[in-house]
Amino acid sequence: MADEEADGPERMDIGPELPRAPQRLATWWDQQVDFYSAFLHHLAQLVPEIYFAEMDPDLEKQEENVQMSIFTPLEWYLFGEDPDICLEKLKHSGAFQLCGKVFKSGETTYSCRDCAIDPTCVLCMDCFQNSVHKNHRYKMHTSTGGGFCDCGDIEAWKTGPFCINHEPGRAGTAKETLHCPLNEEVIAQARKIFPSVIKYIVEMTIWEEEKELPPELQPREKNERYYCVLFNDEHHSYDHVIYSLQRALDCELAEAQLHTTAIDKEGRRAVKAGAYAACQEAKEDIKSHSENVSQHPLHVEVLHSEVMAHQKFALRLGSWMNKIMSYSSDFRQIFCQACLIEEPGSENPCLISRLMLWDAKLYKGARKILHELIFSSFFMEMEYKKLFAMEFVKYYKQLQKEYISDDHDRSISVTALSVQMFTVPTLARHLIEEQNVISVITETLLEVLPEYLDRNNKFNFQGYSQDKLGRVYAVICDLKYILISKPTMWTERLRMQFLEGFRSFLKILTCMQGMEEIRRQVGQHIEVDPDWEAAIAIQMQLKNILLMFQEWCACDEDLLLVAYKECHKAVMKCSTSFICSNKTVIQLCGHTLETKSYRVSEDLVSIHLPLSRTLAGLHVRLSRLGAVSRLHDFVPLDFQVEVLVEYPLRCLVLVAQVVAEMWRRNGLSLISQVFYYQDVKCREEMYDKDIIMLQMGASLMDPNRFLLLILQRYELADAFTKTISTKDQHFKNEENNETGLENVINKVATFKKPGVSGHGVYELKDESLKDFNMYFYHYSKTQHSKAEHMQKKRRKQENKDEALPPPPPPEFCPAFSKVINLLNCDIMMYILRTIFERAVDTDSNLWTEGMLQMAFHILALGLLEEKQQLQKAPEEEVTFDFYHKASRLGSSSMNAQNIQMLLEKLKGIPQLEGQKDMITWIFQMFDTVKRLREKSSVIAATTSGLEPIKNDEITHDKEKAERKRKAEAARLHRQKIMAQMSALQKNFIETHKLMYDSTSEMPGKEDSAMEEESTPTVSDYSRIALGPKRGPTITEKEVLTCILCQEEQEVKIENNAMVLSACVQKSTALTQHRGKPIDLSGETLDPLFMDPDLAHGTYTGSCGHVMHAVCWQKYFEAVQLSSQQRIHVDLFDLESGEYLCPLCKSLCNTVIPIIPVQPQKINCENAEALAQFLTLAQWIQTVLARISGYNMKHAKGEIPSLPIFFNQGMGDSTFEFHSILSFGVQSSMKYSTSIKEMVILFATTIYRIGLKVPPDELDPRVPMMTWSTCAFTIQHNGLKALMQFAVAQRITCPQVLIQKHLVRLLSVILPNLKSEDTPCLLSVDLFHVLVGAVLAFPSLYWDDTVDLQPSSISSSYNHLYLFHLITMAHMLQILLTVDTGLPLAQVEEDSEEARAASSFFAEVSQLTNSFIGFGIPGWYLWVSLKNGITPYLRCAALFFHYLLGVIPPEELLTNSAEGDYSALCSYLCLPTNLFLLFQEYWDTVRPLLQRWCADPAILNCLKQKSAVVRYPRKRNSLIELPDDYSCLLNQASHFRCPRSADDERKHPVLCLFCGAILCSQNICCQEIVNGEEVGACIFHALHCGAGVCIFLKIRECRVVLVEGKARGCVYPAPYLDEYGETDPGLKRGNPLHLSRERYRKLHLVWQQHCIIEEIARSQETNQMLFGFNWQLL
Repeated sequence: MADEEADGPERMDIGPELPRAPQRLATWWDQQVDFYSAFLHHLAQLVPEIYFAEMDPDLEKQEENVQMSIFTPLEWYLFGEDPDICLEKLKHSGAFQLCGKVFKSGETTYSCRDCAIDPTCVLCMDCFQNSVHKNHRYKMHTSTGGGFCDCGDIEAWKTGPFCINHEPGRAGTAKETLHCPLNEEVIAQARKIFPSVIKYIVEMTIWEEEKELPPELQPREKNERYYCVLFNDEHHSYDHVIYSLQRALDCELAEAQLHTTAIDKEGRRAVKAGAYAACQEAKEDIKSHSENVSQHPLHVEVLHSEVMAHQKFALRLGSWMNKIMSYSSDFRQIFCQACLIEEPGSENPCLISRLMLWDAKLYKGARKILHELIFSSFFMEMEYKKLFAMEFVKYYKQLQKEYISDDHDRSISVTALSVQMFTVPTLARHLIEEQNVISVITETLLEVLPEYLDRNNKFNFQGYSQDKLGRVYAVICDLKYILISKPTMWTERLRMQFLEGFRSFLKILTCMQGMEEIRRQVGQHIEVDPDWEAAIAIQMQLKNILLMFQEWCACDEDLLLVAYKECHKAVMKCSTSFICSNKTVIQLCGHTLETKSYRVSEDLVSIHLPLSRTLAGLHVRLSRLGAVSRLHDFVPLDFQVEVLVEYPLRCLVLVAQVVAEMWRRNGLSLISQVFYYQDVKCREEMYDKDIIMLQMGASLMDPNRFLLLILQRYELADAFTKTISTKDQHFKNEENNETGLENVINKVATFKKPGVSGHGVYELKDESLKDFNMYFYHYSKTQHSKAEHMQKKRRKQENKDEALPPPPPPEFCPAFSKVINLLNCDIMMYILRTIFERAVDTDSNLWTEGMLQMAFHILALGLLEEKQQLQKAPEEEVTFDFYHKASRLGSSSMNAQNIQMLLEKLKGIPQLEGQKDMITWIFQMFDTVKRLREKSSVIAATTSGLEPIKNDEITHDKEKAERKRKAEAARLHRQKIMAQMSALQKNFIETHKLMYDSTSEMPGKEDSAMEEESTPTVSDYSRIALGPKRGPTITEKEVLTCILCQEEQEVKIENNAMVLSACVQKSTALTQHRGKPIDLSGETLDPLFMDPDLAHGTYTGSCGHVMHAVCWQKYFEAVQLSSQQRIHVDLFDLESGEYLCPLCKSLCNTVIPIIPVQPQKINCENAEALAQFLTLAQWIQTVLARISGYNMKHAKGEIPSLPIFFNQGMGDSTFEFHSILSFGVQSSMKYSTSIKEMVILFATTIYRIGLKVPPDELDPRVPMMTWSTCAFTIQHNGLKALMQFAVAQRITCPQVLIQKHLVRLLSVILPNLKSEDTPCLLSVDLFHVLVGAVLAFPSLYWDDTVDLQPSSISSSYNHLYLFHLITMAHMLQILLTVDTGLPLAQVEEDSEEARAASSFFAEVSQLTNSFIGFGIPGWYLWVSLKNGITPYLRCAALFFHYLLGVIPPEELLTNSAEGDYSALCSYLCLPTNLFLLFQEYWDTVRPLLQRWCADPAILNCLKQKSAVVRYPRKRNSLIELPDDYSCLLNQASHFRCPRSADDERKHPVLCLFCGAILCSQNICCQEIVNGEEVGACIFHALHCGAGVCIFLKIRECRVVLVEGKARGCVYPAPYLDEYGETDPGLKRGNPLHLSRERYRKLHLVWQQHCIIEEIARSQETNQMLFGFNWQLL
């Protein structure tokens, strides 16, 4: 195969008689009579040659050959001159007004809420950024692919249709655009070329013969080479295809993956080449293997190599056409004309229709190219867009049916183009008028859904296919697109065609009216819940369409009446069964009603009534237009309102019965349907419309008969027990069609933003409180009680009464005005009276407080209504007589009572204490109405109107005063109780004082330096940690309680160990060089010295919870055991020792033994006397002598492990091996075995995690890692328990090893000890050296025979001199790296410190051969030094405080920055002018200084300025994010994956540590780490954050925290909308802005090393059987 492919290009040269040069070929074509056949003849020879190697093509060479031998000649032929010059001219000839950018999947689109004609009008990123809409209210969304930018389309926007780039006349004047350099010849050539090119593209794309080419394309000699081609489908997953290919072709995993990726992207791929038989065999193999995995076999075909080549070239030719058309409108028009011409004498439709009809059979890659062709030609020219739309509608049914049976996504189907045509208002009008597109769509719907129709011609979606119905929704969407903008002008034809479409749509609604009827289960629970989702989903899909149809009808009065008539006819047709069935008669209060004997609880009932609800909607619109009076001309006389009301009423009864739990046995499906029925997603076209239908009934029927009907249907005619509980919620509401929700909501409520988490809430404004309606019909049960509670609470706070009367009733429009008669009809009065009588009757239990509350509400409504009517009109005109009826006696018997008398009695019932205020309010209303009724003249009205009001006020004031008195009494009572409790507490603390003292200090995370101890009795001199004046260690008896067994134990070194749960982790939180290469395996790493940039440290944190070591071991074993029995994914890695803290569930991976500080006291006199002998020089000599002595010993062969470092540069013979012991020694501390075990365990964990190596407790690097984590943790925030552990850890190691490490550490500051591996002064972090040296120093006191350690006095000097030496070295570090480029503000006086700084700097400059500059002012050096050294001093103070327990000065306990520096100096025994240190020790230090400065490595470091770390080190923070989220989206839109050339959907992800943008979740960017594949983010995290990182998924607006290779979690993004809420996945699409507070919280999560903890917590709450594969992120 390889040989054949290799000689392909050579064969090209031995071509036929065709000329080779592009110009000559173009001339030759010119001489031919028939361009089409000449062109095909040319292609027949060249295409198979160029696209020969299909299996492993050389893409660059292919492209070069195609360009050279086909496209360039074509362009020469088209333009008649050099195409490059022509195209360049065309490019500058004027900008298009339409943008036309086609969106790829995942791109961000923008829609303007203020200016877009409809929500489908969108802009691409560039147009949006350059348009006026950027400052409007916009929405952002992620495109699914396939749409295009509407910039420049005047019909899409109310204002600002153009962005800056597409504004007409911007690129050049209009004249230039008109005089486009396209001359007649070029146009004539285009008319010649384009039809041939298009015909070739279409013929080859839809070519069905697998083995043969059309005769014109047959080559002279035919080869027998075939390909086995595998096609993409949506049934098989990636893994299925890879599995099938590996089995069938016996290929490697990598090759199978390559094939599968290509198939998914392009839609097809040749997987085997060879003879026909071999390919056929491979085809059968692949099919059989894929059938094992899935029910459908994979789609495989065997294609001849030349067929494959021509098909591939046809698509490449399509791309070329796209490019050519983008230059000129003329080219596009010629192309469109050629596509639309029908071939004479052929039965085939035009070329573009053939392509459309073949779309479902094409593979992905071909569809994409062809759709792009349509976008760049037809959709850019309005006239041709119309012609294309007409072709589309002509074949609409066929296209939709093929799409529904196809299995490709909608985004790559030709049917998805409907949104581009149907949403253009003028085009939609035209299609309705000319082709009646509404009928076409509705008929298509009926034709694709017949399988779901039952015997009665109603839909029944039991056992439906979700995928198929999902495809049917696309047809429903098309209907929405057509109706999206209402016509402003109605022609007769448009009216006629629309009505035709409406009738057709009513057919669908007829099939839905009463579908999926249900009957109440009695006795036995339903066995299987029926499928209910499909019917509700279709209702949701139709919701907007139903509203749009009603809006369209309402544009024109006559149209509305005809539509109403049609709808009424359809409803009556569906209600025949009701009309002709048997009747029953009910009587009450002298009123009778004859109605069908039907019971919701026994007979069939359906929740789906779209026809009735549409009629209700039309009725409302009729009443708005005031056309109800003309109704009888259109609708027959027998309007039969009872029939119309019947079905919605049944539905409401069903809902009430479901709420009353009468339908429990019908299972969840009914509960779900009722939920959606009342839910905000569906209620507008379901629940609300049923209410309106009842309002219609109430306005058109006699109120008494209407109420009788309701009582009958609610099955309450015989007993009024629950009459009101379900009924009267329905009548007091107006339908409100307000759409500008934001404007309304801001008028009535104020928005309270959420805190750092949670969501915001709206709170009702005070002035809107009077409009609060407790029985608002959209309240659920919980919302109702919550609203009531909140209102009562607010009224209580304002000292008002607790009555919650209904708001003043709004006025009904004329068509519905009779609804109010319900309130004062006989039956209503009878019902109210009955309820009240039952409540007064002591023996009756047929009432509840809720029922009475509702009765009060209705009573109040009636009185308010009458009051309003009386205020508007004179009394004699008001027919509404609620007051009279309520005052009338119920019967003529002796003890008859009216409603007012009953209310008086109700006041006395203890259960109704809460309703007293309401009853009082009702009495006041009765009084007001009575006065309004009785007024006879204006004067009388004014006088009588004032007095009672005064009366009212007096009673009101009395009540207020009474309420105030009660509140005051309650407050005093509370105070008394609190005082008693406080006294009891004090008493308790006194008696249990001991317990309180002992538990006062709990070790834990301490963020600030030394906050825990302050004992006022200690005098000031003792607040020094180092040297002869060192203060005493203040130790308290520490008794801790184990969180597991709850037993107390005192912490002592001889007791069993107590431990703190802790977590050790790698950290880059302090790094100065983010992304510095890290050695992923620590096998060869030497961790003794830390780089000054602190690139990678080991951090230890603890949650502060204490356990016995034994208890912890048992707990950990139990966790291990239980995890072995668990099925789902483990939350933590037990092999690495991870567990969750038993108390707070923090993630831990080890424990720290708690070891008390050993009390040390020194005698000041002795110590100061010793100072005479033990100067720094003598101390250095003694130390060197001791080290030298050890070396001699080892050299003699005892332990020849230490090389001889000692150089007698400074030593003399007076100092010998034992000198060091003469300054005071004591015996070493003895720790209990239990503590030693825990020390070894913890040290090994630090070593294992810090170096990422297997545990080995004998490794010489274990102590190094201990010191390193101590120093790093202190530099971050410190942990007290760590220091005492480090002291103990030295004793568990061989002392020779510690000595060896100590010598290496000291070699940095004592050049005499220098060896090859000693780093230079500028390449180490000296605080790490200090910690290591101090902790390792006691090893110098060790001998084979005795185990000694320095006494308190010795160690105080050792600490002092070590600290002073290292501080001086650090001062040199700071001054050598001082940044000369950034002068600070000028300091006026020339201080002593500044002079000292200048002279010292001059000395250093001399020593470094003037390498560092002169002329830096002293004040600047001093300020730089002070700023640079303060962090080091703070860390040192913290370290010595934890180590020695000496109390720091008061100033360090408060957070004052000013006193900070001097307090640190006094605590650490330093002069405040640090240069005095050098003066004090000058003779000793000068030789050291010379050696330090003369080190050539230092000079090298200084030369590489960029790599030098300056002090103070900068504090790390997360990257700066833009305030507006669309800036980030803009950034992402320009992101190109570095490893893949295509523009397929990428997941750009931003690293918040360093700002890198990565290509996530894509095979192209996967890396191999330790033999495992990891995604780009995980790989980046390993280098950028030592495995821990924070990413922002830009297109989803989600933050992702990752740790290690396989763990991560999603975290709320710091971008919030105006309501203070996040928008994951950009689902709402509101503008988002950065919340500094949220971002700071995220920053703290990182800086406090809580990322691992967040991930563990998230995984614990969201446990999934198959979680997200974080490894491939």
